[in-house]
Amino acid sequence: MITGLGKIAHKAMIAVAMGMLALTQMAPAPAHAQSRIKDIADFEGVRDNMLVGYGLVVGLNGTGDDLGDAEFTRQSMVAMLERLGINVRDQIEDLESDNIAAVMVTATLPPFSRQGSRIDVNISAIGTAKSLQGGTLLVTPMVGADGEVYAVAQGNLAVGGFSAGGNAATVVKGVPTSARIANGGIVEREIDFNLNSMQDMSVVLRNPDFTTARRISDAINAYLGQVAARASDPGTVRLTIPDSYNQNVVALLTDIEQLRVEPDQIARVVIDENTGTIVMGENVRINRVAIAQGNLTIRVTETPQVSQPSPFSQGGNTEVVDRTNIEVDEGEDNQLGVLSSGVSLQELVNGLNSLGVGPRDMITILQAIKTSGALQAEIEVM
Repeated sequence: MITGLGKIAHKAMIAVAMGMLALTQMAPAPAHAQSRIKDIADFEGVRDNMLVGYGLVVGLNGTGDDLGDAEFTRQSMVAMLERLGINVRDQIEDLESDNIAAVMVTATLPPFSRQGSRIDVNISAIGTAKSLQGGTLLVTPMVGADGEVYAVAQGNLAVGGFSAGGNAATVVKGVPTSARIANGGIVEREIDFNLNSMQDMSVVLRNPDFTTARRISDAINAYLGQVAARASDPGTVRLTIPDSYNQNVVALLTDIEQLRVEPDQIARVVIDENTGTIVMGENVRINRVAIAQGNLTIRVTETPQVSQPSPFSQGGNTEVVDRTNIEVDEGEDNQLGVLSSGVSLQELVNGLNSLGVGPRDMITILQAIKTSGALQAEIEVM
């Protein structure tokens, strides 16, 4: 039996439980399509820089450039030997070697790379070399877009492919004329950029969109509790550094890049006619439209037969008699399908598949629907 004091406690427990249930129902459901700002945007000044250089690979086992066909390799070898104090100008026409190859060296300089740090480099043959297997890249300066040397590369090549063969057959796996050197480049020059001295900066969207830019600015302002971000165009959000983050921009970017927003996307259909690939966005919609697809197929089959004379006959010749079978398919079994207005992506795909439409024919149908004005999406042909 519950006493008066027990009844009060019992009612209080019920009230607390109902309150917790109400708070649970009022809590917003998690958005499954949200992304971090760092995954959909870049910050001003935080960027890579491309480097390129021209060098020589030595130590090849007879798979290098033919000096008779690659004059630039011959000239490079002569220049290299002269820098080492060996004069071969008088014998330049007599130089013959297939153990050396001219290559292009490329790399990406990460943001805020410091002098002495190492980067990976890629090597690609530009002459008549058959393989770079077993080669060594000699010291190669690597320049940026301004012509300044930012890194120097050297080291043993790691080739992912190989080539082997004989007089009658040849086997090639991967690309033996392309290689890589892990940590093969040393940074010699730093790019001067003081991030903490910035008073304002740009947040650049990787996929420009008005709605996404507005959502990013709203998320930043809500976090900071003040109007510090403003979308200036579909691809840029201008951010003013708050006083609380003065000379501490790194902390501000660390906090901002973890904020989550839901990127918006335009209705787009991407078509690759070479492979028959079709990619459709979630927001693709079509108006009410009827679709019929049918092809005229004529199949001709030749089955020649041999006619021979009877056994022990005194005359007759063996003859080949042609037998031709012609089949005509006019697509009479294909039906006219009707797609209602505002159907979703899944309904559109299901409707086309129900007509037995393959990827190639689906590309033509989508383009025809767009021409008719029923497809509310942008078609991009790769």
